[in-house]
Amino acid sequence: MAVADFVVVANRLPVDRIEGPDGEEEWRTSPGGLVAALEPMMRSAHGAWVGWPGQADLELAPFEIGGIDLIPVTLSAQEVAEYYEGFSNDTIWPLYHDVIAPPQYHREWWDAYVTVNRRFAEAAASAVSENGTVWVHDYQLQLVPQFVRELRPDVTIGYFHHIPFPAHGLYAQLPWRDQVLRGLLGADVIGFQRAQDATYFLTAVRRRLRYEVKGSAVAVPSAPGETRTAVAKAFPISIDTTPYLELAARPDVQARAAEIRESLGNPARIFLGVDRLDYTKGIRHRIKAYGELLAEGRLHVEDVTLVQVASPSRERVDAYVHLRDEIELAVSRINGDTDTMGHTAIRYLHQGYPREEMVALYLAADVMLVTALRDGMNLVAKEYIATRADNRGVLVLSEFTGAADELRQAVRVNPHDIEGLKDAIMQAVEMTPREQGRRMRALRRRVLENDVNAWSSSFLRALAEVHGR
Repeated sequence: MAVADFVVVANRLPVDRIEGPDGEEEWRTSPGGLVAALEPMMRSAHGAWVGWPGQADLELAPFEIGGIDLIPVTLSAQEVAEYYEGFSNDTIWPLYHDVIAPPQYHREWWDAYVTVNRRFAEAAASAVSENGTVWVHDYQLQLVPQFVRELRPDVTIGYFHHIPFPAHGLYAQLPWRDQVLRGLLGADVIGFQRAQDATYFLTAVRRRLRYEVKGSAVAVPSAPGETRTAVAKAFPISIDTTPYLELAARPDVQARAAEIRESLGNPARIFLGVDRLDYTKGIRHRIKAYGELLAEGRLHVEDVTLVQVASPSRERVDAYVHLRDEIELAVSRINGDTDTMGHTAIRYLHQGYPREEMVALYLAADVMLVTALRDGMNLVAKEYIATRADNRGVLVLSEFTGAADELRQAVRVNPHDIEGLKDAIMQAVEMTPREQGRRMRALRRRVLENDVNAWSSSFLRALAEVHGR
């Protein structure tokens, strides 16, 4: 396969393997903001995407879909267990999310992480043309920028970190903290969701590696007596708003929203939570606050329903198994205590849904509850806003999400403060249509102007500026 001028490196390829109409397996482009943002540019720049196809021990030759060259990276079952489920999701994920769950530190997991990161880097280095660009994505691949630079010092390298970066007091726990920092500093631009995350990273670089840091620029040693500049700053990610606007305007989707309200007994207020089943999302806190409001008589089951979509996630990791048990027990107790024959307090849905159904749920919901304990961004908040063409509806948003920096007209909450969360829910319930409209218009303006295309363009502009120095 020919080399590409622009190469994206991510843990997963942007395609899903499905069974075709004739029973044969075929590939379909994954729905996702990152794919939507990069697809036009990758086609025009003859782009390639390096990633794992999502199945252990699957060896595939490079192939092409929709004008994009896909370069599969093979992972063994043991590497999936140690690099992905182990180091990425049981070490880095909890550590970077403020140790909400305890991280596990195992040397064999680290060794697998290094091995797999090097394999991704070698695939990218082979795929990129002379003086081309490599853009690496997310916490599973933090060592790739340095490995690519060692193999291909001619190329421009970007890295974007989709999850939070922890404060130095937490980050310092990582036994391989310096190696990870050096891995990230292989990039010319290191992008984060929040200015706070970039500050935490620069603090770690200054304190651990003793590199000179001026503003967002780091002087990285490149040769004896020489340095190069790496820039670390915030580039808050967003969504591809077009499909949400189009779906929200479709009569069949609007009819489905009305059908959802009808099936729930046409309550005066529908609350909605949409999350991966993850301990960072604050689902337990949300359910606890809602249950107490019902028990105290501030809300009544005849008037309100909470729809909680909790899509399955990492079901082989113990922390997630226990979380599911806790949430389902809490939902059962609240429903048992408060349900009537005609009304249910909480409709709990442990499954994923296609985008059409999600937009119908957004349209049906009067109040969106985003109560994450820590979140890099939270795109669900932006998806909800994009669908609200009538400027009605209220977003209750955790201050510990990246989205809170941008969406200032939301009702902001500290999800650890259950009383404060209850008051915020009641504020949303009692908000007048006029106040809803004032807030939602400002929120929609922000989301529609700063969409995923604006995000990718701003990152690539910064990359071009650093490369041009």
